[in-house]
Amino acid sequence: MKSTVEQLSPTRVRIIVEVPFDELKPNFDRAYRKLAQQVKIPGFRPGKAPARVLENRLGRGVVLDEVVNEAIQTKYSEAVSTEEVRPLSRPDIEVTQIEDGVSLAFTAEVDVRPEFTLPDPAGIEVTVDAVEVTDDDVTEQLDGLRIRFGTLTDVDRPAANDDYVVINLSATVDSQEVPEADTTGLSYQIGSGGLLEGIDEALTGLSAGESATFTATLVAGKFVDREADVLAAVTAVKHRELPEADDEFAQLASEFDTLEELTADLRDRVGKAKRGLQATQARDKVLDELLERTEIPLPDSVLGAEVDVRQHDAIHAFDHDEERFVQWLAEQGKSRAEFDASAREEAERSVKTQLLLDAVADAEKVVVSDVELTQQIIAQAQRYELPPQEFLQQAQQSGQLGVVYADVRRGKALVTAVRLATVTDEAGNAVDLTEFLGEPDAGPGAETVEPDAEPGAETAEAGEIEAGDDTETSDEIEAGDSTAAAGQAAAPEPEPTAAVEARA
Repeated sequence: MKSTVEQLSPTRVRIIVEVPFDELKPNFDRAYRKLAQQVKIPGFRPGKAPARVLENRLGRGVVLDEVVNEAIQTKYSEAVSTEEVRPLSRPDIEVTQIEDGVSLAFTAEVDVRPEFTLPDPAGIEVTVDAVEVTDDDVTEQLDGLRIRFGTLTDVDRPAANDDYVVINLSATVDSQEVPEADTTGLSYQIGSGGLLEGIDEALTGLSAGESATFTATLVAGKFVDREADVLAAVTAVKHRELPEADDEFAQLASEFDTLEELTADLRDRVGKAKRGLQATQARDKVLDELLERTEIPLPDSVLGAEVDVRQHDAIHAFDHDEERFVQWLAEQGKSRAEFDASAREEAERSVKTQLLLDAVADAEKVVVSDVELTQQIIAQAQRYELPPQEFLQQAQQSGQLGVVYADVRRGKALVTAVRLATVTDEAGNAVDLTEFLGEPDAGPGAETVEPDAEPGAETAEAGEIEAGDDTETSDEIEAGDSTAAAGQAAAPEPEPTAAVEARA
């Protein structure tokens, strides 16, 4: 077989393949066996008719069609491997020559992973917020615990801010009752907001047995966005009594014996939470810097598929009713054209992010252990409320294991980039993110998932920082490199699709 590659654009190539007929003998043998099983020929048992008889019965053209269809698949894959092409889409095949007994020639145009210059993550410097745990931070956490362990007591007085009231609600729009607005025995804290506009003002000052009517805009149901007259009837007023913050409370609310121990633990927890936000900020800023410094040509088919998925997912929430979707956009102050432009912008960033992280994974030799892959599968199975084995089986059947692998590898690539970058806080102090990034991989000795392996499961996070939403697309750039948590595994190579595929 002879193959050559013609570069059509930075993201698309034409592979030219020529196969001598003598290399197609295995394909002819399989074609004869397949056709012999499918065709009943008098005098021969199923599958036993010789090639000459099959050709006389079916015609040489039928045999050639079977051979060519199979050969194109296998020879295309061979050419991709030989020429080190990294496809990102299904190929557009054109048979250019079938000369019986001489040769088969065809071309395959396909989108490929673009070449681009990757900035050195070690040259990136980002600044994050400084971590400071104040007494007010600790008091806020302690008060939150006290509220959780507080008790509600009936009071015989008008309701005030922060009181709890038990209410019955009903509403009318232009004198028409709104059945879905009827509510009985609802417990509501005055001042908490988020229920109906105007309700806090209406309830303040009411005692048990009293009611008030106010006007509010309904947020759901048949009369959504219509103004309604809402009747709120108070059946009880309750005040939350908080326990004293003392050693007895510490023993009730925690594993600690003293309030001093409890507050020290709360201070540690607040500090860790703020350091976690610091790590997330570092992750996002490093990714933004990498994207800002990198020019990446985007394959049309991959970008188009990502835009389509985002548009499909958006309108799916409206049962694919375009009119309802456009109406909803108008209520948000947007046009369909503005939504489409936004979807394309988000898709461009998402695809660019994945291609970028794939390149980081390649450059830094990121690997994914099968333990990490297994952890990711378990996590995904829990997300979809499926047993891990069932999720794995479905992923294998749908060809989505490459996506899972890609997620893990890209996530680890991002963690690697953050680890290499220089991160300081606003005061100029170096920030140690090891607590969240984890230690670097053990190296070549670590057990990893090989390209042709059958991964038994999912991904893990690199430490606790994941790649983030920018790395997630519809079917994800299903590339042999990936995002989501950490590492580099080469999952079973999927067939080319319109998404960026896994190519180890």
